[in-house]
Amino acid sequence: MSDRQRDTHFGYQQVPWEEKARRVRGVFDSVANKYDVMNDLMSLGVHRLWKRFAIELSGVCAGQRVLDVASGTGDLAGRFADLVGPEGVVVSADINAAMLANGRDALTDQGKVSNMRYTLADAQHLPFRDDYFDCVTIAFGLRNVTDISTALRSMWRVLRPGGRLLVLEFSKPALPGLQPVYDAYSKFIPVLGKAVTGDEASYRYLVESIRMHPDQQTLADMLRAAGFGHCDYYNLSGGIVAVHRGYKL
Repeated sequence: MSDRQRDTHFGYQQVPWEEKARRVRGVFDSVANKYDVMNDLMSLGVHRLWKRFAIELSGVCAGQRVLDVASGTGDLAGRFADLVGPEGVVVSADINAAMLANGRDALTDQGKVSNMRYTLADAQHLPFRDDYFDCVTIAFGLRNVTDISTALRSMWRVLRPGGRLLVLEFSKPALPGLQPVYDAYSKFIPVLGKAVTGDEASYRYLVESIRMHPDQQTLADMLRAAGFGHCDYYNLSGGIVAVHRGYKL
């Protein structure tokens, strides 16, 4: 079946396969200028701790090559630039030009220039050669990809043997009693989005996209199916967020 005969989900909506990427770009065009502010408000700042954990788990060190997919405003990429130093390189890649531009401006203002590169790219079709990067990361972006399996295979391809993938993403609460509290809080997110950005619909999509994302074990199985080995995952904040890690063997 061709892509044009298939449907996929955009939040809770079913949309034509080829339509999802355009709609996702529209969401992030709308929220780009307030993205970091909303992240702090929605997570009460805890997203910084989640990202710090993922960075520490990555094992990135001096001289390495790192690709940060769906890099957004560049908070992971900036930290990796410090870790790899002048002999390494960090590529910040995003499908959304507005988010990529905001990230480039922020990192340039921080003086992170010499070892940073920026690429407008679809996670499903990464424009890099095989076996190149020591580490690939994607934080809070995988659930927005039209075909997650294709994106995972693309990230596997550009990793060198022994390289690792880190996926930081919202997941399914594992702590007993947390799900009802989380559900109630999630209903507040679109209201907050409207108050801060004037865009309720985009934040309704973001909440729905979290609900539609695979659970921890399913995503771990998808990493294995894409070719990754030694796959594991770590629940954060009771499973609201999880970090998955897999290696190219």
